[in-house]
Amino acid sequence: RLVMVDTQVLDKKAHQAIPSLKQNDFEVYEDGVRQKITAFSQDQLPLSVVLLFDLTDSVRPVLKSLSRGALESLNHLKPQDEVAVMAYAAKADLIQDFTTDRSLAAAAIERASRMESNEAAFFNEAIFQAGAQLERSAPSRRRVIIWLTDDVPNFPSDEIKARYGRSLGKNRLHTEKEAIEELYRTGTVVCTLLERSRISDDEFSYRLSTAGNTMLNNMLYPPGEVHKNALVSGGDVVEANTKHMQQQLAALIDEIRMRYSIGYHPSTQKPKGKFCTIKVKLSGEARARLGDVTIEARQGYYR
Repeated sequence: RLVMVDTQVLDKKAHQAIPSLKQNDFEVYEDGVRQKITAFSQDQLPLSVVLLFDLTDSVRPVLKSLSRGALESLNHLKPQDEVAVMAYAAKADLIQDFTTDRSLAAAAIERASRMESNEAAFFNEAIFQAGAQLERSAPSRRRVIIWLTDDVPNFPSDEIKARYGRSLGKNRLHTEKEAIEELYRTGTVVCTLLERSRISDDEFSYRLSTAGNTMLNNMLYPPGEVHKNALVSGGDVVEANTKHMQQQLAALIDEIRMRYSIGYHPSTQKPKGKFCTIKVKLSGEARARLGDVTIEARQGYYR
């Protein structure tokens, strides 16, 4: 099988993408063993993108701002790129299935901006369902979740689920481990536009003031968070601003398009279902030429 690794190289100080790298600038390792790169491209493979929107009170004003410039932002995609739109609180709902029609996707964002929910925000369930949606896309496409949230999840305890998760019914919530496994299994990259409002800042401050309880809840009921999902999938987290949300979405789409696609055929046979680690590095010559950089790439996959 051909393993594809979506990769970005950033200047560590400026946090800006480094363009025009070549295949021989990279080295790829699976379980510590160097692999031969057999496929390499940039901005060639089509994208399948899920726009995933948090419906909690603190994020809704940002959605309204984004919806006004959604079509302009989406036009930064290539014609063959497809977009689906999902929104979530306790569970994720599909508002628009994959389409290359930008006006349909923009209309779906507009519908999402008018949606409301008084339920909890269960991040792991949202990421799992978005990954499952991307699994329906063609394997030859690069799979990406663009996630708009304030990164203030609810702890998925039985009490919170019963009180603020009515739409779940008797369905079981997926765990953080299951959500991350879905990202690995589908080769999905998670990139986040992180925007906090006054409401989410107040909640964040409250959790800091009750650090003991927050830490215990994190251990007992891992809620998922944007930085961890970005790290394991090779994505990025962008601090957003309501005033410039449309421009930031457009810039994020441009950055995603220009990531490098690196492919290799594993040099050893391993049992089906085994987790294999991936490490992408720069060659010695590239490191000397570029200096201090950050490499974003998924950390592994399942055979």
